[in-house]
Amino acid sequence: MNWMLVSVAVLLTASVSFGAAADRQQAQAQVLDHAEYLCANCFFGTSDYYYCFAADNKVLIGYQRTRVLNWTDESKNYLTRVHHGWDIWTPPGQNFSISYDDKHIWVDRPGGKQVRLTQSYSVDVFTNARCRSAVKPKDN
Repeated sequence: MNWMLVSVAVLLTASVSFGAAADRQQAQAQVLDHAEYLCANCFFGTSDYYYCFAADNKVLIGYQRTRVLNWTDESKNYLTRVHHGWDIWTPPGQNFSISYDDKHIWVDRPGGKQVRLTQSYSVDVFTNARCRSAVKPKDN
């Protein structure tokens, strides 16, 4: 009986280990630049918010895509009243902690909740030279 339990535990541990995502790296970061593609007069459209970070002697670029319901004022999103996960992320100050892997960047909201940004280096939306040099345009 004990042999069977140990075997099952080893198999479960092995399958979880091999299927695990890349480890997140922790870093102190600062926002170098940000840009917005706002959806104006939207009925469940999306707005994209791009952020460029300096972290670990490298430049990381990520974006947050949020669902939007607004009209006449592109700066509003009436959906955030019922779903706070669609609030845009605002940097907490000059230096702050982030974590990241090969595909995502995680930043903290006030109250301890995290926002997952998707890394993307194919859109040139920044004015900062370091951010622009990190952009890798898609080959046609």
